Amino acid sequence: MHAKSPSLDAVRARIDAVDAALLRLVDERAALAREVADAKRAAGEAGGLGLRPAREAALIRGLLAAPGRSASPQLTVRLWREFISDSLIQQGPFHLAVWGGDDPARAVELARLRFGAAPPLARTADAAAALNEAKSAGGVAVMSLASPSAWWDRLLDEPALKVFATLPCLNSLGPRGALAVAAIAVEPTGEDESYWASDAAGAGPALAAAGLAAREIASAEGSTLYALDGFIEAGDARLAALPGRRTGLIGAAPTPFDP
Repeated sequence: MHAKSPSLDAVRARIDAVDAALLRLVDERAALAREVADAKRAAGEAGGLGLRPAREAALIRGLLAAPGRSASPQLTVRLWREFISDSLIQQGPFHLAVWGGDDPARAVELARLRFGAAPPLARTADAAAALNEAKSAGGVAVMSLASPSAWWDRLLDEPALKVFATLPCLNSLGPRGALAVAAIAVEPTGEDESYWASDAAGAGPALAAAGLAAREIASAEGSTLYALDGFIEAGDARLAALPGRRTGLIGAAPTPFDP
């Protein structure tokens, strides 16, 4: 004998009850985020960009690893990105500048998927303008990889700016389309990739010969951007013999959270 399925009215009533409980918890979480912001101001730690990519990665990986029956990774990630974004906007300045390259609509979509609806967003006329915004207080530049500009080459002259995120953060949300840049420190998370810019033609074989697993992810204006497996330190001896006149690491980011 199969147990009788609940009626549609009963299911809807349960959804209403869950929604009410969720709203109470969301409101409580928002209140706690304000308390965090207040505590940081009291400690003199407010006023800067509050992004902590490594901490966010640990949080989201933990959420995705928790037992569950029905919530998809996409739903979980999008909900918590909004929570994180709402918290950050309370802690200090936080705004997005998007350089969309050849696909501006996708770049804006990726920016909102990664950083939520809270931060103000402006599209820039060129890559240089977006990177200049990343140098301002609370600025994050979202830089399209479908770009006629080798914007990544500019980061070789801007050591304070670092790539810290690949967008999207889930493979199930589509192929890699952009990287995020800000004046923040990057830290290893245990599952990372690093970004290497080079003006050397065909540097892939040299990277492989140095023992670095690499994939070309963008190329323009005589410069190529590679993603290298793992978190590579600037002083890594394997980088010393690589060819090119303008080469270097420009950041690192957690790899997508799904296979």
